[in-house]
Amino acid sequence: MAKAAYKRILIKLSGEALMGDDAYGINRATIDDIVAQIKAVVDLGVEVAVVIGGGNIFRGVAPAAAGMDRATADYMGMLATVMNAMALQDAMRSIGIKARVQSALKLEQVAEPYIRGKAIRYLEEGRVVIFGAGTGNPFFTTDTAAALRGMEIDAEIVLKATKVDGIYTADPKSNPDATRYETVTFDEAINKNLKVMDATALTLCRDQNLPICVFSIFKPGALMRVVMGENEGTRVIK
Repeated sequence: MAKAAYKRILIKLSGEALMGDDAYGINRATIDDIVAQIKAVVDLGVEVAVVIGGGNIFRGVAPAAAGMDRATADYMGMLATVMNAMALQDAMRSIGIKARVQSALKLEQVAEPYIRGKAIRYLEEGRVVIFGAGTGNPFFTTDTAAALRGMEIDAEIVLKATKVDGIYTADPKSNPDATRYETVTFDEAINKNLKVMDATALTLCRDQNLPICVFSIFKPGALMRVVMGENEGTRVIK
């Protein structure tokens, strides 16, 4: 069996990735496909953690949230991420993946509180750990949560799963001449505003030398190719 390039990874999965072609919510076929890709990686012996966003659920209430206090809206978004984490855990359970949800907010009836030592132990036992509720603080994105959790669990790389197969010199949808970067430095990503992650997340990863790979979760086999160290997506490095 081929050997994976990484022993422990953190996948940053946006809530929008769970929508499929729906306007909002969770598309079951889409989540089942994502979970099947994760299982293939877990079966290689790779330790996998996931940080999940909540945009797919919050999008449904966004019109009502217009003008809402920012902290209140952010806490609502955190609750949405926990709902997604529970759905992801259930989909994993249905195909035989042992997974645990840890929440940065105290929601003990549905999720464990985030405890770093427990999370690392679960990973060492071969379980997938799904982190919900972001950092537990308003004004911080789930990108920042991914960077923070990635560093705390000693992940070797953060994999940002998106709808685009990497970082391009321009928007590939509107500019046919746009080309994909194979690698880009953190400073380039920040200075050129390449929309990899928010500036806080990028700065955290740069300062701790935690590489990022941006790839498309909807491209068949892409997650596996990234984990195997092949030329897939765009790597952001120091």
